[in-house]
Amino acid sequence: MSSTAIILFDGVCNLCHSSVQFIIAHDKAAHFKFASLQSAYGQALLKDHDLPTHDFDSFVLVEKEQVFTESTAALKVARRLDGFWSLLSIFLILPSFIRNPFYRFIARNRYRWFGKKDSCLMPTPELQKRMLDNRTA
Repeated sequence: MSSTAIILFDGVCNLCHSSVQFIIAHDKAAHFKFASLQSAYGQALLKDHDLPTHDFDSFVLVEKEQVFTESTAALKVARRLDGFWSLLSIFLILPSFIRNPFYRFIARNRYRWFGKKDSCLMPTPELQKRMLDNRTA
């Protein structure tokens, strides 16, 4: 039996929104729930885990009261996805100081490459079912 994990993502980032849609499509067990970093729920969860509430260069994975960021979060999410995507988690064997520069490069350029919205994107009906934005942490 799998427990639910929470992914906090940048709600104004087009790449992040597309990533959430991708995760939903490849997470048939609905292991992941989502909240934008900018939402009251996301802000409260960040505070609860002593994380910055204004730096949105990483999505955050909270699973079993453990917090993961950057490439570690991405690869731990991949581990739970259906199909061959779970094989990407093999890169967890590499130390984060090797993995994270690649993650940070993409994070720094995501708005330039993929664009951004002025406000959080409206979730699709499928995403709305798994969003925690209107709840309190």
